[in-house]
Amino acid sequence: MSPRGETISDRYQIEDRLGSGGMSSVFRATDTILERTVAVKILAEHLSDDERFVARFRREALAVAKLVHPNIVQVYDTGIDAGRHYIVMEYVRGKSGAQILQSKGTLPVETAVEIGVQACSGLDYAHRHGIIHRDVKPGNLMVIGGPAGGGGDMSVKLADFGIARATEQTRITQVGSVVGTAAYLAPEQARGDEAAPSSDVYALGVVLYQFLTGRLPYEGASLAELAVRQQSEQPLPPSSYNDEVPQAVGEAVLVALESDPEARFAAAGELADALRRGLDGESPASSEARTRVVSGGSEPTAATRHLPRTQSTRRPPPRRRQPQRAQRPPAGQAPRKPGQVNVVRTVAAVVALLLLAAVVAMFVVLATDNNTSQRTNVEDIVKDNVNDQIDALRNAIEDNTQQ
Repeated sequence: MSPRGETISDRYQIEDRLGSGGMSSVFRATDTILERTVAVKILAEHLSDDERFVARFRREALAVAKLVHPNIVQVYDTGIDAGRHYIVMEYVRGKSGAQILQSKGTLPVETAVEIGVQACSGLDYAHRHGIIHRDVKPGNLMVIGGPAGGGGDMSVKLADFGIARATEQTRITQVGSVVGTAAYLAPEQARGDEAAPSSDVYALGVVLYQFLTGRLPYEGASLAELAVRQQSEQPLPPSSYNDEVPQAVGEAVLVALESDPEARFAAAGELADALRRGLDGESPASSEARTRVVSGGSEPTAATRHLPRTQSTRRPPPRRRQPQRAQRPPAGQAPRKPGQVNVVRTVAAVVALLLLAAVVAMFVVLATDNNTSQRTNVEDIVKDNVNDQIDALRNAIEDNTQQ
């Protein structure tokens, strides 16, 4: 039953339906107190008795109401009326990214980059406040002006933090559960792992790929097939489908689509920077800081972690130290003292004697192999002789080094 014409909490008069999903429906409404148009999202009736969904729905309002940013749809109010939980939000007069894709197929590169940069600005702000969107997709990007029509400068707002939550708060979704649209889920989300800022970066990378090529980077008939392709395949560069896409812009999008979160951009702001640089032909892997990491410089920071998989950060193996050759003393340096020369000669002579003694001892032992007592005596003699030579060597070195 549609609530059109009803007034919620004696304040919000419901008008047209704007959209609906599995969890909620969104209506255009009038705030009769402030006399302004708003959007009211009402939780689906069959979920109102589910404490987990109600808690998630309420958590959205509490978390997102703290976010005040030009690239995020503002949340004004929340409450419950006649058993229905609702959220009151800013009404955006524009079109969603999904509607634009449906009508235009692809977008000009500059327009797609500008949408991505503005979306990154909103995501970066939310991430710095501990909130992950977790459901970035074309339908949740509201575009005003530009390809949405209506004239004026284009602006982009992130909408429907429907499954957003403050990262420092208690987790609602159970381990292993997956919430969101499968095609835009980062691999770690598809596995049921905890979402992170880089998960939103991945999802936005999928959206940008669509804006530039008119298709998804990965397609699968099921979540399992999609997950396998994400892990085993690499998307083709966007320029493979649209030759107007600069290579550097395509590379920035591909870094955002890395299956390994550590290989992606660590923050949405980094993706925005890479997209801007891409329009100027600068690859995301060619910045000065990233070059320092590849060459074995300082430890990588948040701005240098997202190297593409083709880049290697391994340092070359250390060179083996070559034995030093005897060199003539440099000009102005005194030559070695005679005593030092004698030390070298003495050491060489003693070493030769030790080798000779060892050889003789070996033959003697072999010759007396059948007589155990004789072999023992010979071994004792050899040991004494060697010890005597070592003592002589030590004394010679000490005498010569004191000269």
